[in-house]
This record gives sequence, structure tokens and C-alpha cells, in this order.
Amino acid sequence: MDFNQWMKLFEMCIAFLQAIIWPLIVVIILLTLRIPLKKFLGDIIEVTLKAGPIETTAKRQQIIEIGTSLGAASAHWRDVAQDNTTQPDPEKTKEIAKAVEHLITPTTAHQLEGAIVLWVDDRPINNTYERQALEALGIQFTISKSTEDALEKLKQKTYAVIISDMARPPDQRAGYVLLEHVQAMHIATPFIIYAGSKRPEHLAEARRRGAFGTTNDPQELFELVIRALRDNRQFQ
Repeated sequence: MDFNQWMKLFEMCIAFLQAIIWPLIVVIILLTLRIPLKKFLGDIIEVTLKAGPIETTAKRQQIIEIGTSLGAASAHWRDVAQDNTTQPDPEKTKEIAKAVEHLITPTTAHQLEGAIVLWVDDRPINNTYERQALEALGIQFTISKSTEDALEKLKQKTYAVIISDMARPPDQRAGYVLLEHVQAMHIATPFIIYAGSKRPEHLAEARRRGAFGTTNDPQELFELVIRALRDNRQFQ
């Protein structure tokens, strides 16, 4: 047997040892940590075989996080309107999670990962839960508290979506003022207004002014942002 044949035999032996050693190491670790082998293999199979849309463990965890955050956001704004304190409604949370589940396909999830949204609001703490819901999908946020600051940020960077409240003291229509400046700068970024009214005349005015959408509902905001990111050709 010549040198090359010995080397091939040696490489085959190494490959064989690698093939059996790592599984043995995993089993030893599981036994040491008292983790049932059946449960471990079951978890692996679940993650491996249920890799289609909506079925992965990671996907289900995303939906839970999103539903919980949007449910908390709904409770927060209900408390603000009624001037009291309530807990998120579990049934409402489940309803929200089921409603948004169909939006998050593998293709959409890939598009959303790493998208940066500019959120303009003089009180960003009010939107914490809404941001958490979107951050569960890998979306990132730049926060701005004024029209002037937002415009400076827009000069320096391109954003996938702009979200703005309406009233920022002393201007009760600051959202529209920002929208007009954005249009004057020839920025085609989808502009969403997240404000306290859904009256038909306000919805019609927002559309007439060129906003991508307007809402005061956390779930609708979530859906608007997803749709805006999905449809934004420049972002894609």
C-alpha cells in the first residue's frame, strides 16, 4: 500500500470517528444534564420537519410576541381614552395574533428583516408596545420627536417607512406639515399617520394629501407597516 492509499485510509478513519463522536458527545451531554433524549429528538424533529409557513417554533413565538405587544398597545390606548388602568384582554390578544399570522410569510419575513423605520412622535413612550410588535420581525426604528429633527434625519438617511403622529405642540397638524416637507424633498417613502382619529373625513384627507395610510388602531398600524414595507419597491 503506497503513501496516497495510506492517507486516504487515514482520512476515512477520521471522517468515521467524526461521524460517531459528535452524536455520542451530544448524548453524553443530554444524560449529564438529565434532558430526556426522546424530548430532545422530538424538539429537533419539530423544528426540522415543520419548516413551512406558520409551522415553525420560531414563527409561533413571533406570533405570540406580536399578539401580546399589540394586545398591550390596545389596552394602553383604551386606558388613555377611559382614564383608567386595565389588563390586556387574553381573547383580544389571541384574536390579534390570528389576524396578523397570515401576513408573515417566509418571503415577507425576509423582506422585513433589518428594515429601518423613522417614527416621529413627541412622546415615543406611548408607542412602545407597537414598536415591540414590529421589532419581533427584525424591523428597526429611528425615533424623532420633532418635525425639524425628522427632516434632518431624512437628509442623512433613507428610511423604509415613515410613521408620524399628528399633533406636536404647538402645531396641531404637524403630521401634515412633515408630510408636505417630505413630498417637497421628493422622498417617496410610504408615510403613515398614527393619530387619535379615524373619522371618515380625516381618512379621506390623509389619502388626498398622499399619505400611505392613517389609523389610531395598533393592529391596523402593524398591518399598514407590513404592507408598506412589502410594497415599497425602493426598499426591495
